[in-house]
Amino acid sequence: MAHGARTGRGALGLDRATRTLTVAAIDSVPLFREGLSAVVSRTPGLRWGGHAASHHAGIALCDQLRPDVVLVDSALDPHGHLTHLLAEGHPMLAVTVLVDSARRTAAYLATLVDAGAHGVLPRTVDPRQLAEGIRRTYVERHYTDPTLAPLVPKQRTGEASPTRTPMPLSRREYQVLQLIAEGMENSAVADTLFLSVETVRTHVKSILRKLSARDRTHAVTKAFRSGLLVVSPGEDEARSPRL
Repeated sequence: MAHGARTGRGALGLDRATRTLTVAAIDSVPLFREGLSAVVSRTPGLRWGGHAASHHAGIALCDQLRPDVVLVDSALDPHGHLTHLLAEGHPMLAVTVLVDSARRTAAYLATLVDAGAHGVLPRTVDPRQLAEGIRRTYVERHYTDPTLAPLVPKQRTGEASPTRTPMPLSRREYQVLQLIAEGMENSAVADTLFLSVETVRTHVKSILRKLSARDRTHAVTKAFRSGLLVVSPGEDEARSPRL
Protein backbone atom coordinates (compact mmCIF):
# COMPACT_ATOMS: atom_id res chain seq x y z
CA MET A 1 0.00 0.00 0.00
CA ALA A 2 2.09 2.90 -1.25
CA HIS A 3 1.77 6.32 0.39
CA GLY A 4 1.43 9.30 -1.90
CA ALA A 5 -0.10 7.90 -5.09
CA ARG A 6 -1.48 10.60 -7.41
CA THR A 7 -5.02 11.24 -8.53
CA GLY A 8 -5.80 10.23 -12.10
CA ARG A 9 -6.32 13.07 -14.57
CA GLY A 10 -9.27 13.72 -16.80
CA ALA A 11 -13.01 13.78 -16.15
CA LEU A 12 -13.08 10.51 -14.18
CA GLY A 13 -10.23 11.62 -11.91
CA LEU A 14 -11.88 15.01 -11.37
CA ASP A 15 -15.17 13.34 -10.46
CA ARG A 16 -13.47 11.06 -7.93
CA ALA A 17 -11.72 14.05 -6.37
CA THR A 18 -14.77 16.32 -6.07
CA ARG A 19 -17.88 14.17 -5.57
CA THR A 20 -19.60 13.88 -2.21
CA LEU A 21 -18.65 10.57 -0.62
CA THR A 22 -20.91 8.36 1.47
CA VAL A 23 -18.96 7.00 4.46
CA ALA A 24 -19.98 4.11 6.71
CA ALA A 25 -18.26 2.45 9.66
CA ILE A 26 -17.99 -1.01 11.17
CA ASP A 27 -17.02 -0.47 14.80
CA SER A 28 -18.13 -2.05 18.08
CA VAL A 29 -17.61 1.04 20.29
CA PRO A 30 -20.72 3.30 20.38
CA LEU A 31 -18.84 6.43 21.49
CA PHE A 32 -16.24 6.01 18.76
CA ARG A 33 -18.95 5.52 16.14
CA GLU A 34 -20.63 8.73 17.28
CA GLY A 35 -17.31 10.53 16.94
CA LEU A 36 -16.80 9.25 13.39
CA SER A 37 -20.34 10.27 12.51
CA ALA A 38 -19.78 13.79 13.86
CA VAL A 39 -16.50 14.29 11.98
CA VAL A 40 -17.87 12.98 8.70
CA SER A 41 -21.16 14.90 8.96
CA ARG A 42 -19.45 18.26 9.45
CA THR A 43 -16.85 17.74 6.71
CA PRO A 44 -17.74 19.27 3.32
CA GLY A 45 -17.78 16.61 0.61
CA LEU A 46 -18.50 13.74 3.02
CA ARG A 47 -21.85 12.26 4.04
CA TRP A 48 -22.49 9.83 6.90
CA GLY A 49 -24.25 6.70 5.71
CA GLY A 50 -24.60 4.64 8.88
CA HIS A 51 -22.77 2.11 11.00
CA ALA A 52 -22.68 -1.50 12.12
CA ALA A 53 -21.18 -3.17 15.17
CA SER A 54 -20.37 -6.67 13.86
CA HIS A 55 -19.12 -8.54 10.82
CA HIS A 56 -22.55 -9.75 9.71
CA ALA A 57 -24.16 -6.34 10.15
CA GLY A 58 -21.24 -4.67 8.41
CA ILE A 59 -21.54 -6.88 5.36
CA ALA A 60 -25.30 -6.28 5.28
CA LEU A 61 -24.78 -2.52 5.65
CA CYS A 62 -22.42 -2.39 2.67
CA ASP A 63 -24.76 -4.57 0.61
CA GLN A 64 -27.70 -2.25 1.29
CA LEU A 65 -26.06 1.17 1.46
CA ARG A 66 -23.28 0.75 -1.11
CA PRO A 67 -21.08 3.43 0.52
CA ASP A 68 -18.04 4.87 -1.20
CA VAL A 69 -15.82 4.32 1.84
CA VAL A 70 -16.16 2.02 4.84
CA LEU A 71 -14.09 2.50 8.01
CA VAL A 72 -13.26 -0.79 9.76
CA ASP A 73 -12.11 -1.14 13.37
CA SER A 74 -8.95 -3.25 13.38
CA ALA A 75 -10.09 -4.97 16.60
CA LEU A 76 -12.98 -6.50 14.64
CA ASP A 77 -10.68 -7.71 11.89
CA PRO A 78 -7.47 -9.08 13.42
CA HIS A 79 -6.87 -11.52 10.55
CA GLY A 80 -8.12 -9.44 7.62
CA HIS A 81 -11.10 -11.69 6.86
CA LEU A 82 -13.70 -8.92 6.95
CA THR A 83 -11.52 -6.62 4.84
CA HIS A 84 -11.05 -9.41 2.31
CA LEU A 85 -14.78 -10.13 2.02
CA LEU A 86 -15.69 -6.45 1.69
CA ALA A 87 -13.00 -5.70 -0.89
CA GLU A 88 -13.82 -8.82 -2.90
CA GLY A 89 -17.60 -8.34 -2.73
CA HIS A 90 -17.63 -4.63 -3.57
CA PRO A 91 -14.86 -3.71 -6.05
CA MET A 92 -15.76 0.01 -6.00
CA LEU A 93 -15.77 0.24 -2.19
CA ALA A 94 -12.71 1.82 -0.56
CA VAL A 95 -12.03 -0.27 2.55
CA THR A 96 -10.14 1.78 5.15
CA VAL A 97 -8.92 0.15 8.36
CA LEU A 98 -8.46 2.19 11.54
CA VAL A 99 -5.50 0.54 13.26
CA ASP A 100 -5.31 0.52 17.05
CA SER A 101 -2.08 0.52 19.05
CA ALA A 102 -2.17 -3.25 19.69
CA ARG A 103 -2.03 -3.97 15.95
CA ARG A 104 0.33 -1.22 14.90
CA THR A 105 2.86 -3.70 13.52
CA ALA A 106 4.43 -4.55 10.17
CA ALA A 107 2.90 -8.04 10.36
CA TYR A 108 -0.64 -6.72 10.75
CA LEU A 109 -0.24 -4.15 7.98
CA ALA A 110 1.06 -6.94 5.74
CA THR A 111 -2.12 -8.84 6.57
CA LEU A 112 -4.23 -5.85 5.50
CA VAL A 113 -2.29 -5.41 2.26
CA ASP A 114 -2.83 -9.07 1.44
CA ALA A 115 -6.52 -8.83 2.35
CA GLY A 116 -7.05 -5.97 -0.12
CA ALA A 117 -7.37 -2.93 2.16
CA HIS A 118 -7.26 0.34 0.24
CA GLY A 119 -6.29 2.56 3.16
CA VAL A 120 -4.87 2.35 6.66
CA LEU A 121 -5.08 5.09 9.27
CA PRO A 122 -4.23 5.14 12.99
CA ARG A 123 -7.30 4.81 15.21
CA THR A 124 -5.97 7.88 17.06
CA VAL A 125 -5.97 10.02 13.91
CA ASP A 126 -7.24 13.58 14.39
CA PRO A 127 -10.40 14.80 12.61
CA ARG A 128 -8.58 16.71 9.87
CA GLN A 129 -6.31 13.77 9.04
CA LEU A 130 -9.29 11.41 9.13
CA ALA A 131 -11.16 13.49 6.55
CA GLU A 132 -8.06 13.74 4.38
CA GLY A 133 -7.40 10.01 4.68
CA ILE A 134 -10.96 9.15 3.67
CA ARG A 135 -10.80 11.35 0.59
CA ARG A 136 -7.32 10.23 -0.46
CA THR A 137 -8.13 6.56 0.04
CA TYR A 138 -11.15 6.88 -2.24
CA VAL A 139 -9.32 8.88 -4.92
CA GLU A 140 -5.96 7.10 -4.89
CA ARG A 141 -7.20 3.59 -3.95
CA HIS A 142 -3.94 2.99 -2.07
CA TYR A 143 -3.24 5.26 0.87
CA THR A 144 -1.28 4.85 4.08
CA ASP A 145 -1.13 7.51 6.78
CA PRO A 146 2.44 8.87 6.98
CA THR A 147 2.82 7.67 10.58
CA LEU A 148 2.15 4.06 9.48
CA ALA A 149 3.96 4.15 6.13
CA PRO A 150 7.33 2.94 7.54
CA LEU A 151 5.62 -0.27 8.70
CA VAL A 152 4.10 -1.17 5.34
CA PRO A 153 6.07 -4.00 3.70
CA LYS A 154 7.42 -3.47 0.21
CA GLN A 155 6.37 -6.67 -1.53
CA ARG A 156 7.59 -7.94 -4.86
CA THR A 157 5.04 -8.35 -7.62
CA GLY A 158 3.13 -11.58 -7.20
CA GLU A 159 4.46 -12.21 -3.71
CA ALA A 160 1.71 -13.02 -1.20
CA SER A 161 1.92 -12.13 2.45
CA PRO A 162 2.29 -15.20 4.67
CA THR A 163 0.53 -13.52 7.60
CA ARG A 164 -3.16 -13.83 6.70
CA THR A 165 -4.90 -17.15 7.23
CA PRO A 166 -6.84 -17.97 4.05
CA MET A 167 -10.61 -17.49 4.21
CA PRO A 168 -12.11 -20.98 3.79
CA LEU A 169 -15.73 -19.82 3.58
CA SER A 170 -17.68 -17.88 1.00
CA ARG A 171 -19.09 -14.48 1.93
CA ARG A 172 -22.58 -15.92 2.50
CA GLU A 173 -21.27 -18.90 4.47
CA TYR A 174 -19.37 -16.48 6.69
CA GLN A 175 -22.57 -14.57 7.43
CA VAL A 176 -24.44 -17.80 8.18
CA LEU A 177 -21.69 -18.96 10.54
CA GLN A 178 -21.74 -15.64 12.41
CA LEU A 179 -25.48 -15.87 12.96
CA ILE A 180 -25.16 -19.49 14.11
CA ALA A 181 -22.53 -18.29 16.59
CA GLU A 182 -25.09 -15.79 17.90
CA GLY A 183 -27.38 -18.72 18.71
CA MET A 184 -29.76 -18.54 15.78
CA GLU A 185 -31.51 -21.60 14.40
CA ASN A 186 -31.74 -22.13 10.65
CA SER A 187 -35.18 -20.52 10.39
CA ALA A 188 -33.98 -17.34 12.12
CA VAL A 189 -30.87 -17.23 9.95
CA ALA A 190 -33.07 -17.58 6.89
CA ASP A 191 -35.29 -14.70 8.00
CA THR A 192 -32.32 -12.47 8.77
CA LEU A 193 -30.57 -13.09 5.44
CA PHE A 194 -33.77 -13.28 3.38
CA LEU A 195 -33.01 -16.84 2.31
CA SER A 196 -35.02 -20.04 2.30
CA VAL A 197 -34.46 -22.48 5.16
CA GLU A 198 -33.29 -25.07 2.64
CA THR A 199 -30.65 -22.68 1.32
CA VAL A 200 -29.43 -22.08 4.86
CA ARG A 201 -29.23 -25.85 5.43
CA THR A 202 -27.10 -26.14 2.29
CA HIS A 203 -24.77 -23.41 3.57
CA VAL A 204 -24.52 -25.11 6.97
CA LYS A 205 -23.56 -28.42 5.35
CA SER A 206 -20.88 -26.65 3.33
CA ILE A 207 -19.56 -24.90 6.44
CA LEU A 208 -19.29 -28.18 8.34
CA ARG A 209 -17.48 -29.80 5.43
CA LYS A 210 -15.04 -26.94 4.92
CA LEU A 211 -14.24 -26.64 8.63
CA SER A 212 -14.15 -30.41 9.18
CA ALA A 213 -16.68 -29.95 11.96
CA ARG A 214 -19.01 -32.58 13.42
CA ASP A 215 -21.90 -30.21 14.02
CA ARG A 216 -22.83 -26.53 14.31
CA THR A 217 -21.39 -26.14 17.80
CA HIS A 218 -18.12 -27.74 16.77
CA ALA A 219 -17.93 -25.44 13.72
CA VAL A 220 -18.39 -22.32 15.85
CA THR A 221 -15.81 -23.53 18.39
CA LYS A 222 -13.24 -24.22 15.68
CA ALA A 223 -13.96 -20.87 14.02
CA PHE A 224 -13.30 -18.93 17.22
CA ARG A 225 -10.18 -20.94 18.04
CA SER A 226 -8.72 -20.36 14.59
CA GLY A 227 -9.58 -16.66 14.54
CA LEU A 228 -12.09 -17.04 11.73
CA LEU A 229 -14.69 -15.58 14.09
CA VAL A 230 -13.94 -12.83 16.59
CA VAL A 231 -15.92 -11.58 19.55
CA SER A 232 -17.68 -8.36 18.58
CA PRO A 233 -19.19 -6.64 21.62
CA GLY A 234 -22.05 -4.20 21.30
CA GLU A 235 -24.96 -4.08 18.94
CA ASP A 236 -24.97 -6.28 15.86
CA GLU A 237 -27.37 -4.46 13.65
CA ALA A 238 -26.72 -1.71 11.13
CA ARG A 239 -28.21 1.63 12.01
CA SER A 240 -29.95 3.95 9.63
CA PRO A 241 -28.46 7.33 8.74
CA ARG A 242 -28.84 10.22 11.15
CA LEU A 243 -30.18 13.24 9.29
